[in-house]
Amino acid sequence: MDSALDQAIEFLTTPSAIAPTPEAVVEALLMAEKAAKQSKRRYAYPQLLGTWRLGFITGTKKSRQRAGIMLGAGRFLPKWVKIHLSYSPSDSNQERGRVQNCVELGLLQFILTGPTQFWSKTNILAFDFTRMNVSLSGLKVYEGYIRGGKERETRFYEQSVKEQAFFTYFLVQNQSIAARGRGGGLALWTRIS
Repeated sequence: MDSALDQAIEFLTTPSAIAPTPEAVVEALLMAEKAAKQSKRRYAYPQLLGTWRLGFITGTKKSRQRAGIMLGAGRFLPKWVKIHLSYSPSDSNQERGRVQNCVELGLLQFILTGPTQFWSKTNILAFDFTRMNVSLSGLKVYEGYIRGGKERETRFYEQSVKEQAFFTYFLVQNQSIAARGRGGGLALWTRIS
C-alpha cells in the first residue's frame, strides 16, 4: 500500500497522527484502484461486514467544477462529523445483507437502512436505503419507510445493478475499505467494529 494511504488510515484511527495532503491521498486511492483492476482482485461480502467510519471523500469531476476550489480533489471529514456505515449478513445468502448508514451531527442522529447485494465478480455492492430513523437527544422524531421504501425493498433483488446505487470496492483490508461510488467519487472508511 502507498505510504500516503497508510498515513491517511493512521490519521483517521490515531488522534496524534498527522494528515497527509488530500492530493496525496487521492493519488494513492487512484493507484490502489488501478492495482486492484490490474490484479483482478476479488472480495467477498463477509469481508465488508462490520461498522466503518467514513473519513475521506472526493467529489466527481463534475461536482468539483460546480463547487470550484471549495471542494477540491478530496477532503478529510471533520472529527465532529460522524458517519458510520454498517454491513450485516443475511441469514440465507452469502452475497446479501443489510446496510445501515448513521449520520450524527451534535444531538441529531439520522439512520438509513436497507438491503444490499454483493457482486463478487466486479466487487460491486448494490444498496438501497428504504427506512429512516431520526432522533434528537435520543428521542425518536421519525421512524418508517421512505420514498415508497416498502415496495422498493421487495423489488430490490429483482433489479439489475444498473438500476441501483452502488460502491465498487477496490481496497478491502482488516482496518480500512475504499470504494468508488456510482457517481464517480472516491471514499475511504476505517473499521470501528
